[in-house]
Amino acid sequence: MDVQRVILVAALALISYMLILQWNEDYGQQPTAQAPAASVSVYGSAATGSDLPTTVNTDKSVSGDLPITETTPISTPKAQLITVKTDVLDVLIDAKGGDIIQVALPKYKASLGSPLPFILLEQTPGRTYVSQSGLVGKNGPDASPDGRPTYAVESNEFTLGDKDSFNVDLLLTSPNGVTITKRYIFSKGSYTIGHEYIVNNGSAELFQANLFAQIKRDQSEDPNSSTDMGMQSYLGPVFSTAENKYQKYSFDDVDEVNFNATTPDGWAGMIQHYFLSAWIPAPGAEYTYSTRKLNGNYIAGFVSPAFEVPAGSEKTVSASFYAGPKDVDQMEAAAPNLELTLDYGWLWWIASPLYIVLKWIHGLVGNWGLTIICITILVKALLFQLNAKAFKSMAKMRKFGPEMTRLKELHGGDRQKMSQAMMELYKKEKINPLGGCLPIVAQMPIFISLYWVLMESVELRHAEFLYLTDLSTKDPYFILPIIMGVSMFIQQSLNPTPPDPMQAKVMKMLPIMFTFFFLWFPAGLTLYWVVNNILSIAQQYVINKQIEAEPAAS
Repeated sequence: MDVQRVILVAALALISYMLILQWNEDYGQQPTAQAPAASVSVYGSAATGSDLPTTVNTDKSVSGDLPITETTPISTPKAQLITVKTDVLDVLIDAKGGDIIQVALPKYKASLGSPLPFILLEQTPGRTYVSQSGLVGKNGPDASPDGRPTYAVESNEFTLGDKDSFNVDLLLTSPNGVTITKRYIFSKGSYTIGHEYIVNNGSAELFQANLFAQIKRDQSEDPNSSTDMGMQSYLGPVFSTAENKYQKYSFDDVDEVNFNATTPDGWAGMIQHYFLSAWIPAPGAEYTYSTRKLNGNYIAGFVSPAFEVPAGSEKTVSASFYAGPKDVDQMEAAAPNLELTLDYGWLWWIASPLYIVLKWIHGLVGNWGLTIICITILVKALLFQLNAKAFKSMAKMRKFGPEMTRLKELHGGDRQKMSQAMMELYKKEKINPLGGCLPIVAQMPIFISLYWVLMESVELRHAEFLYLTDLSTKDPYFILPIIMGVSMFIQQSLNPTPPDPMQAKVMKMLPIMFTFFFLWFPAGLTLYWVVNNILSIAQQYVINKQIEAEPAAS
């Protein structure tokens, strides 16, 4: 009896400890700077300014915020801004350099109840998060001493309308006859933006350049993070290479030493809670991926091998840019291994199937709250027999509690005789003293896996259920945590009372402790635990009645 209680308490403590460790590991990162809110030019006026510094970095490998092979320009004034709208993207392009300086996602709101879209990329006085690309190298226009080029464009506004896709072409013609078209390709329903440089060499000389693409971001806070327990997700650069399919390289890592790798294919990105951006080069070549820090901004990107365009010839180099939610289908279509940014931790082999089942159930019921209830019932059904055996052991210990107390009083002075008598009783009545721990131990990896799934799934952001307006955040009225604590107390009343007074006090405190923990848990996760407790109470009550009706062994 004592051993069973000690192990049960240890298992509960282990769950709490593992959750605290996970909070600290995955959600403990604190931003060093917090950006004030600011409007952007698509929805209001904002100064975009130049995206290049006014001083040149002394590092020979970089000058300003652009990669170089020979020369890099210094900043020049901004040019005209180009707005692009699709059904899922609102994009702002600066004709100076042709960079994407804003990406808004109209299908995702800035905050609960807000009419404004969520802004992923932006360039404002208080925040820098932009996508840059260009041609550097011997003849690259972005390596010109005159500064980054200003492209010509036929219109300042582009809209998808009823088309499936359309191009935004930015044109640049040099005095020697080289024409460069920087083309963005937008498609209906897609967060992946195609990107091409079409070089038509009308000069009499060989044209040589390297394609670069990078993401520049300051260390401003993640708009989806909060100070609530468990809501601070990883924020920073990520890479995919041939050696490592998915690798985080945090801002702190960049502060110490720059990332640098030359590898075939791959991609470079910046991730935050629910959303990401990533540059994905065309497959079939080796690219150099790197990070660097300049004037408080962190840069992650790639540079292609040098390419040549003979006189009188034309060549196209390409890449793609993903800017959107961590949607598995969209990410799998964008690039290999991009879906790994949905980071489920070391229990990914449980979490990934759980996510697939969750999406399948949601396709049937159409509500994420109902989906969580259904997945709870499904998990409970899978563990039904294991739980039944455990509850039978607990019920028998409850039934024979008075007999155990008698044996303890009879042999209290002789521990060996008392242990022998207890073991004979366990054997005769087929009681497993460790059986009560099995349901908790079996559900612990499922519970932690579901925690990661619910924390990472953008589908639960602003998902409603009953009075809850967002299943991804805590219950604002703490109704579910209180119900969870009450259900846990009822469960304890169905279990045998520990003979040791100290153990009994500890067990009575557990519902209060767990209620406190769950106050800050995502409402979706608390809903899972509440439904699980209710089902366990029903199963344990029925088994208790069955065991009480059985005659004792002779």
